[in-house]
Amino acid sequence: MLYTRLVRPLLFRADPERVHDGAVRVSELASRSRVVCRAVGARRAVSDPRLAVEVAGVRFRSPLGLAAGFDKSARAVPLLSALGFGHVEVGSISADASSGNPRPRLYRLPSERAIVVHYGVPNDGAARVEQRLAGPPAGVPVGINVVSTNRGAAEAEPDEAVIGDYVESVRRLQRLSEYVCLNLSCPNTRDGQGFFADRARLRALLDALGELGIERPLFIKVAPFAGERDLESFLEAVDGAPFVSGFSVNLPPGDRPGMPGAVSGPPSAAAAERTVAELYRRMERDRYVVIGSGGVFSAADAYRMIRLGASLVQVYTALVYEGPGVVRRITRELGDLVARDGLRNVADAVGVDA
Repeated sequence: MLYTRLVRPLLFRADPERVHDGAVRVSELASRSRVVCRAVGARRAVSDPRLAVEVAGVRFRSPLGLAAGFDKSARAVPLLSALGFGHVEVGSISADASSGNPRPRLYRLPSERAIVVHYGVPNDGAARVEQRLAGPPAGVPVGINVVSTNRGAAEAEPDEAVIGDYVESVRRLQRLSEYVCLNLSCPNTRDGQGFFADRARLRALLDALGELGIERPLFIKVAPFAGERDLESFLEAVDGAPFVSGFSVNLPPGDRPGMPGAVSGPPSAAAAERTVAELYRRMERDRYVVIGSGGVFSAADAYRMIRLGASLVQVYTALVYEGPGVVRRITRELGDLVARDGLRNVADAVGVDA
């Protein structure tokens, strides 16, 4: 209540990117103090055995995690891990540092509790992130979200360079994470504008990663599919890569006048839920799992996505509109929903409505 009544009105008077940068800087400073992180964790963490799950061989204290996009360069993992999340995903991270798209590139839609994102994945590059993650392990599993370097309006790179960019980041970072997520559908970079819609390119990337050797569970982040044929061709292309553990749902491209980019928050929920259900129905469930995100603001939202087929659920925009307390609230109430339905564990709810 304090956040929504007092803090948010003040923050929303400032430029959204400046607020985001400030939040990351404060979180980074707090992350340097073990005392602060422990104090935050003592207040925020929820321990509920009904929510503890194992996904792709990794143990999570709850299925609720932080989506990539907030901590783009792994600057604040200790504090973020203390906020009560079951996991924290950092990135997207590219092999080389990138400044992203020109500003403005972040917009608020307060009437819809949404944001429009056109960052173009600015980040400090895989080498710098590698140094940051080489310290003490975080309190929760950390996922690494990988994308190819955004080089702006330069001439398009050859396919081998784009694929090599992904491989280099995975090579550097996979051993420092509990899982890796390949962002193949960022709506404001070249590889997100249909590059991997050419399934031969997707197979080439997976072949290159297979030659590298994948040591961690690997997920592929996809945008909503154009149709059944598109989904089937994707699953066929992935079928030959035994190291792929599952899929993560990305935002669809936006269509707001004067606001290029992808719309997150409640406007993205319907497409995200549809994509989760489509993947769950079509995929080999003894081989793959789904990470769902898009419009999750409440425990009911998270539980609905789980019942549609998501084994893990991520939030981000809810933090902007509800503040960090939303993590504890969703987690606590999610346990209540599991108990209401007479289930022993939240994993028993995965896919029951798909």
